[in-house]
Amino acid sequence: MGIKVKSLKLGDNINTDFIISGRYKFSITDMKELARHIMEDIEPDFPKKIVPGATVLVAGSNFGMGSSREQAPLVIKEAGIIAVMAKSFARIFYRNAFNIGLLLIEADTDKIDENDILDIDIDKGIVRNTTKGIELGIKPLPVFMQELLRAGGIVAYLKKHGELKI
Repeated sequence: MGIKVKSLKLGDNINTDFIISGRYKFSITDMKELARHIMEDIEPDFPKKIVPGATVLVAGSNFGMGSSREQAPLVIKEAGIIAVMAKSFARIFYRNAFNIGLLLIEADTDKIDENDILDIDIDKGIVRNTTKGIELGIKPLPVFMQELLRAGGIVAYLKKHGELKI
């Protein structure tokens, strides 16, 4: 699985209320509308930076800390962001993201800046930062988790296969 993307850089401890503000979580139920407010408490024009299908969020440690609601990964996916790369992820966010088919990549993100062009090869476990001409290793994804992602998440996988084939 290989993807070429532009990076949008964030810091450490990005919580779920930064991803989608709590003031919208219950008043807006349409995911397309909710996605228009992604990261607005950090940067009001953040949605304008996203190139749907060609953007990856790059962050530091503990991405997705906070509530256990699935709106945070759903909003990221709905906004057209195809992956989140971070040094580490909050446990519940990690699980929710894979449940809905959002690719999460664990890697040292210190050498990635805003708008770097990245070529991510999940199968080989590498990220090429073509802007800087460097290569970074990523934490390998188990084959089964890759299958869940290809299916679009655990519900889509179960609909297709009828059971978890581990």
